Amino acid sequence: METDGDLARAAQAGDVAAFAALAERHRMSMRITAIGVLGYTDEADDAVQDAMITAFRQIASLRVPDAAGAWLRAITRNACRMRLRTRVPAPVADPEPWMPAAAGPDELLDRAGTRDWVWHAIARLSGPIREVMLLRYFTGMSTYTQISHLCGISEDTVGSRLRDGRRILARSLRETAGDAFRDADADAAAMRQEAEQHFAVIHAGGYHRIIEDWFRPDLAVVFRGWLRGDRAAARAMIDRTMGAGVTATLHDATGSRDVMLWEGDFINPSSDPDHCPPRFAWLLSLREGRVARLGLAYGAAARA
Repeated sequence: METDGDLARAAQAGDVAAFAALAERHRMSMRITAIGVLGYTDEADDAVQDAMITAFRQIASLRVPDAAGAWLRAITRNACRMRLRTRVPAPVADPEPWMPAAAGPDELLDRAGTRDWVWHAIARLSGPIREVMLLRYFTGMSTYTQISHLCGISEDTVGSRLRDGRRILARSLRETAGDAFRDADADAAAMRQEAEQHFAVIHAGGYHRIIEDWFRPDLAVVFRGWLRGDRAAARAMIDRTMGAGVTATLHDATGSRDVMLWEGDFINPSSDPDHCPPRFAWLLSLREGRVARLGLAYGAAARA
């Protein structure tokens, strides 16, 4: 029988089946840990699912593979403490020394086999759940408020969809571990190229034609969580922004099947430095190959 260290080292080398086996081996002890902190509630199960996703993101940073079980329980305790922070503003202890440093969303898919595995599982989620999961775990627009604004739903609905998504994703990852899927690198490159082409057309002043071709006539524009307009409103918004001399720099293009998120920075002209907020995000939800909903969110601070 393979030891925890064997499975952890294999997982660090990109063996997704090894990670699935390691996580499944310690699922019960992680659940017991969560119940000890949060009590016997659904929240304990949610914390375990959060911990599983965090562990998957950070497995490459595990410094002591033979201590993988303790590491998983430490991540679970930290996930529980994060939940307790939302209840009362109390200080919490630092996690154990072998707990890896927090990883950014871009570090989740650092191995080709892992990327393919995760994106296949993400693609199996329903559209509404996939949107909040992508935003929460794969982008910089990850707070409940930001997700609420982009998706046009309440923060309570964000929480319930994340809860459902974590459970479905965990089950899907276990069921598909070791399978071979499409090359996610190629998908990601194609998605970014498409986003770059769109912003190039915006800057060239020819975006009206793309709006007519790519945005559905019944397009819904959602801003800060509220339905604020249609295709004509989207056209007017871009006209006002570009007409003021503002340009946009794309940082990230993320998505799965019919959901895409574009993130970037606005660069305002020197004559009007406060025309647009520094940071923006577009959540594009497609139906039959065309954009049916455009969610907009802005940030108060530019990316580092």
